[in-house]
Amino acid sequence: MNVAFWVCAPLMVLGALGLILFRKAVHSAMSMALTMVCLAVLYASLEAPFLFAIQIIVYTGAILMLFLFVLMLVGVDTPDSIVETIKGQRILSAFGALGLLGLMIFSIGGAITAGSVGLDGATEAAGGNVQAVAQLLFGRYVWVFELTSALLITAAVGAMILAHAQRVKPKLGQRERAEARMKAYAETGAHPGSLPNSGVFATSNSIATPALLPDGSVAQESISATLTERGAQLDSTTLGALTAEAFADAQRVGDEEDEEQ
Repeated sequence: MNVAFWVCAPLMVLGALGLILFRKAVHSAMSMALTMVCLAVLYASLEAPFLFAIQIIVYTGAILMLFLFVLMLVGVDTPDSIVETIKGQRILSAFGALGLLGLMIFSIGGAITAGSVGLDGATEAAGGNVQAVAQLLFGRYVWVFELTSALLITAAVGAMILAHAQRVKPKLGQRERAEARMKAYAETGAHPGSLPNSGVFATSNSIATPALLPDGSVAQESISATLTERGAQLDSTTLGALTAEAFADAQRVGDEEDEEQ
């Protein structure tokens, strides 16, 4: 157990620091996943199989992965606001950081000076770790457990109600959409067709490759805003130069064939 603590504790500290120091939300979520996995390992070393399984399956495997997928799919191209909306939050954050630092110091100091104690003695009377947790949840803390579940259900229903948008206009069908596109084409010149796919007239079918027009220029409608925000978009200038060079070679070959004939 001591070996597990000295291996997992530094990793948990690094994961916690990465959670608050990384600029990208996805990296922060992965750091939090590292902290949760190390915490599960510590539960296993303390002979708490039920908490170990719950930590891996529920928190790390379900909730955190849900957060990670939401962060990856929503708001990637949205810049973060640097305007402070809560007054004095920096001072409160500093006091909170000092409190957590003191808690870590006392916790580590207690773990070093005192001997490690497993959960055998605490769960022996109940007949096992799972039985002991069940007695606490559905015995002494049954009302707190039920109130917490009611609070979570209320929060979920409230989130769905707030996110629900009432339709105030009739849903457009295929005919109405086509008429709207042709009207926009007549008024503003917007192309009525679909957007060009990535990789058209290019040397790659990757979505990171912008579409190139027949003259070698880049179709701006095919540039992915999400990939551009992540810095994963390929260089469109280089692709345009390669396409122009290929067209020039093809034209030269055609001219040579015409001269031979």
